[in-house]
Amino acid sequence: MFREILKFPDGPSVAVAAADAFVDAATALLKGKPEIHVSITGGTVGVLTLAKIAEHPGCEALDWANIHIWWGDDRFVPAGHPDSNAKQAKDALLGGLLMLDAAKVHAFPSFNPDSEVGIDEQLDAARDAFAAEVAQFVPAGGSQMHFDITFLGMGPDGHIASLFPGHEAPAAGVTVIAEHNSPKPPPQRLSFTYEAINNSDEIWFVVAGADKAEAVEVAFSNSPERLPVGRVKGLRKTVWFIDDAASAGIA
Repeated sequence: MFREILKFPDGPSVAVAAADAFVDAATALLKGKPEIHVSITGGTVGVLTLAKIAEHPGCEALDWANIHIWWGDDRFVPAGHPDSNAKQAKDALLGGLLMLDAAKVHAFPSFNPDSEVGIDEQLDAARDAFAAEVAQFVPAGGSQMHFDITFLGMGPDGHIASLFPGHEAPAAGVTVIAEHNSPKPPPQRLSFTYEAINNSDEIWFVVAGADKAEAVEVAFSNSPERLPVGRVKGLRKTVWFIDDAASAGIA
């Protein structure tokens, strides 16, 4: 597995570079296969990256009809809620893509505030329903589906997706978890597991800000698995699009 570090002056520069790289990579991938699977991320830099993809001169030429869109995680909030990663991605990019096939946009289920079923019960049911959707893309004899590119952000505490420090690691073979006690609000979330994320050819981190520097140091240390961020790596390559502030503690 190859790791690449690409440093930039600030968060917007990170987003522009990641967007440029994505358009080029997706274009190349679709020349060699009929479909690709891409997992995108929320967060300030993640959403800005989506917006920069939308602004890219090559965006409209991409064969979006054959790109499956997934998310690493999402908050279990009502559909259309401003805190939803799916809603933010729609506003930044997906809503303006005329060629996008809605059947290939795999958003996590949303919370129904009008249901008589409680939120935690809904969350567990949503996990099971989404795991069943994911299972349709798992090859025979396998336990995980395959991603071509997975975008990930990272919190100052080193969390990725909704996989947090101090929380028990999901069992082997599990694809999706229901997080009932996130240390960041809201407490209820849905997330792919480490094992699912790691079944990506390439993992692209988009990270910016001085508050991330300490966790980045751990990720590049001799004991990276102390934090969630250090427990994931692409099958072929892991790329860090990172700004100067976040990378201050690494060579």
